[in-house]
Amino acid sequence: MTAKQIAGKKYVVKLSDTERERLNTLIHSGKHPARQLTKARILLKADASEAGEGWSDSRIAAALDTSIDTVARTRQQLVEEGFESVLTRKHSPASARLRIFDGAAEAKLIALACSKPPKGRARWTLQLLEEAVVELNIVERASDNTIGRTLKKTCSDPTCNGNG
Repeated sequence: MTAKQIAGKKYVVKLSDTERERLNTLIHSGKHPARQLTKARILLKADASEAGEGWSDSRIAAALDTSIDTVARTRQQLVEEGFESVLTRKHSPASARLRIFDGAAEAKLIALACSKPPKGRARWTLQLLEEAVVELNIVERASDNTIGRTLKKTCSDPTCNGNG
């Protein structure tokens, strides 16, 4: 890569010998997630130091069968956040849903499921439990699927062989 091409890039990748060695070891040994291996290969190809290859984004994208944007984001992440952050996947706490049934609500649901069913019914159905937990203000809303998963987890659902 010429000096003019490097000057035009906003995020220039320059790896140290230890970083380059770590990426090579990562690629050639053990089992690692595909995303991590792709990012390691991108960094090795984009390395503009003397020992690196210094490929362009479009050439890297074509060689690794990925998008130019992925290559650009990987370069940017290395420069802004550092070497370790490129190789570790971020976990977003916002992506996890909050549980509908906390411990107390779950206990009330189990007690309800183990109680006598409504008049005219032989047993509780998930739909009946769904209506009952909202009616009794145990939770604001819940689907029969959520109730089924919660009861299955505690082995208290009506279809489980050993209730309780």
